[in-house]
Amino acid sequence: MSIEKIGVLGAGAWGTALALAAQRAGRETVLWSRRPDQTEAIRRTHENAEYLPGITLPAGLTVTNDAAEAISGADALLLVIPAQHMRGALASFDIPAGVPLISAAKGIERSTDKTMSAVLREILCDNPAAILSGPSFANETAAGKPTAVTLAAADRDLALTLVEALSTETFRLYASTDIAGTEVGGAVKNVLAIAAGIVSGMGMGENARAALITRGLAEATRFAVALGGRAETLMGLSGLGDVMLSCSSTSSRNFSLGKRLGAGERLDEILDSSQSVVEGVHTAAALVRRARALSVEMPIAEGVDAVLNHGVDLGTVIQELLSRPTGWEAPGATASETPARNT
Repeated sequence: MSIEKIGVLGAGAWGTALALAAQRAGRETVLWSRRPDQTEAIRRTHENAEYLPGITLPAGLTVTNDAAEAISGADALLLVIPAQHMRGALASFDIPAGVPLISAAKGIERSTDKTMSAVLREILCDNPAAILSGPSFANETAAGKPTAVTLAAADRDLALTLVEALSTETFRLYASTDIAGTEVGGAVKNVLAIAAGIVSGMGMGENARAALITRGLAEATRFAVALGGRAETLMGLSGLGDVMLSCSSTSSRNFSLGKRLGAGERLDEILDSSQSVVEGVHTAAALVRRARALSVEMPIAEGVDAVLNHGVDLGTVIQELLSRPTGWEAPGATASETPARNT
């Protein structure tokens, strides 16, 4: 299978950055925007000033508001659409059977509690699905700074083909066949980033944030395994890597929202001031419901959901988390394991 043309559906910051990456990899690239005004502005200025100010887009990058132009003749499609809008968008596109679909959305569908790969299979069952996820701020990727991410597809050969087609010296992709583990890392890290931001905003200290990140990653791993993913995937780029990035920088929309919540701002006011979708807000409720259905314990995610969607006071949630009983850290540890004595 040869990948010559890539259609990128979604012209936000990450969609634009991925379109740049695909073109740098030598692929013919067409970027689709749903808004004619944005399309016209990008064509005129060679800049997506709304989402990626200061990044010059090359003349060879085609930008259109006609989805058919991006889809026609494409050997693969990058779907860079917010998770909560993915289903509706896919239903409106006329995508030929067999064209690989690479989802770059990081979230769980709130109305159904389904992952993005499940949504793709349900809407376009004749198209192989892949997931692209990992530690990646759009502005750095667009600027050509080194970035490494995971691309997962059930078919090993397809995963390797897509990785080869999109990789450059500064945008490095690593192949995986673990779709569940890869997409869980991307979805759960958004919720954890909100929690980490809250801890930072409340001035609880770096010790607390490190503990939260570590225990949150354990939650994500349990959830991924319950969905059929592999634990080791959560120790890679799409798990540990993305969690480290998103839970420690105000460049993360989710971390920034959590930090403002922790400092006492109201959720509705924060969302009104944001021009971009904060995926963790929508994913939290779906994540908690799905985890409960699978009998997976996720106390940090439940705490975030309680604050965002049920009006529970931050102090109450923090107190509940701190009051949880301690125990063995490793899942398989037992009381028969005698700690080494000090000598």
